[in-house]
Amino acid sequence: MTASQSVADTFVLARRSLLRIPRQPDLLVGFTIQPIMFVLLFVYVFGGAISTPGVSYVDYLIPGIIVQSMTFGGFVTALGLAEDLKKGLIDRFRSLPMSRAAVLTGRTLADLATNTFQLAVMLGVGFAVGFRFATDAPRVIGGIALGLLVGYAFSWVFALIGLVASSPEASNAYGFTILFPVTFVSSAFVPVNSMPGWLQPVARHNPFTNMVNAERSLFIGSPSGNQVWLALVWTVVIAAVCSVLAVWRYRHTVGT
Repeated sequence: MTASQSVADTFVLARRSLLRIPRQPDLLVGFTIQPIMFVLLFVYVFGGAISTPGVSYVDYLIPGIIVQSMTFGGFVTALGLAEDLKKGLIDRFRSLPMSRAAVLTGRTLADLATNTFQLAVMLGVGFAVGFRFATDAPRVIGGIALGLLVGYAFSWVFALIGLVASSPEASNAYGFTILFPVTFVSSAFVPVNSMPGWLQPVARHNPFTNMVNAERSLFIGSPSGNQVWLALVWTVVIAAVCSVLAVWRYRHTVGT
């Protein structure tokens, strides 16, 4: 199997994953409606009660919502892999002259495409409710790239969850149960210093806080220190560790 053949197989399986969405339009809820509801809820319901000195709440919120949306963008990979395993489709892939790695890389590549669409939606909603960039074009482009990189890293987290879970329903439950507390115990929605004293160290050392703070720095110019580099390091580490574990689990599961 040559490298070009592996790449071709990856694109074929990525296309297969993307074609699933029009056939199951309810999946679009996770990419569009749910993040929009979060924006509207926090801006218009909770926003007036949350103090963010030096910056409007909508400018504070949107980078956090974007990173959260990118984080959960890989849920389709978890559902798809769990469903393929349950239906025996992975076993059929084994009998074909195709790259074994393409099953996972194709899924995560498809997530990158859907995350790009989701990011465009979130920025559009953000502008509609008053969000504005306050930095130059290179930093904005860097923020967009960072968001997509975060999404790609967490696609591998969801790939691992999908391979470990016993069913599509279980994979969905595992993903949201594990990641929701991580995203909320962070600086995504409220300043860390507004949290109880015992919770603040947890939030400050949460990798998700580094990612959100880095995104704010790139989008609205908030002080970042070394947050951007920390966010990049965390993202690369998460992608590397989870991809290795996902590949190991895949080989163990299908017996290759």
